[in-house]
Amino acid sequence: MKAMILAAGLGTRLLPLTASRPKALMPVVNKPVIGRIIEYLRRFGITQIIVNAHHHHEQLIDYLDRGRPFGLEIEVRVEPEILGTGGGIRNTEDFWDKAPFPVINGDILTSINLYEVYESHVSSGALATMVLHDREPFNQITIDHDCRITDIAQGNMPGRLAFTGIHFVQPKFLPNIPKGEFSDIIACYREVIRSGGPIKAYVARGHYWFDVGTIEAYVEANKKLLKEPFAIAHDCSIGPGARLEQWAVLGRGTALEKDVRIGRSILWEQVLVKEGTRIMDSIVTSSRVVDRDLMGEIF
Repeated sequence: MKAMILAAGLGTRLLPLTASRPKALMPVVNKPVIGRIIEYLRRFGITQIIVNAHHHHEQLIDYLDRGRPFGLEIEVRVEPEILGTGGGIRNTEDFWDKAPFPVINGDILTSINLYEVYESHVSSGALATMVLHDREPFNQITIDHDCRITDIAQGNMPGRLAFTGIHFVQPKFLPNIPKGEFSDIIACYREVIRSGGPIKAYVARGHYWFDVGTIEAYVEANKKLLKEPFAIAHDCSIGPGARLEQWAVLGRGTALEKDVRIGRSILWEQVLVKEGTRIMDSIVTSSRVVDRDLMGEIF
């Protein structure tokens, strides 16, 4: 099966973290978000992936390396001008065969069972199936007793459901998306719903789900996906008297000198923390030398 990862966004909600790398390459417990998404898709039999890219696209091309590091085929479709979630999907029209395909946002980490979504989509006869869940304050979508989507509001409304950023799409739906221009897939779904076209829902339950598109959500994902209180990548060095407190993530090649204290913080690759320095509730980006205390900062 083929799949698409939407990764062309500018990542403005994650600034300044995305100033020098694309959102899809943000490390979550020392692994880029898109690497985790690819592993997730592989578990459900995906063998070919297309990724749209724009912001720092060269970094994505290098990291994905046509899929060789992951044992599958990956194509990066660069957008010189951002086409949006709808235009980005339409721009991959030549990639698909006749089979339905999943699309996932490039900032989503989840355990939702794609096999179950696929079976629901195929049996429903829908043009597209949006995976929904109950997640305030993002609940915008109403469905009827047949799981047919009847309305997508502009904002959160009580009693509705939220879009997870995962959907299955029939190739024959693609002509409903404007070609060669910016468009939002949600706006396209609204138009089809208004005209009576079948857009269905799969309601997911009992799963984890993180949208790492904001600083707060990014920190929360790192914290919640830790298998142990501290994630220490290979080639790290920890000097005498250095302490890790509560939880922390140390990226590859990070070095803590004597009497350093790190707590509730994320350090990317090749960070050097000088003797006696404290870092609390902070994010330190790659190749930084920290020689002063950081309290609730992004450095």
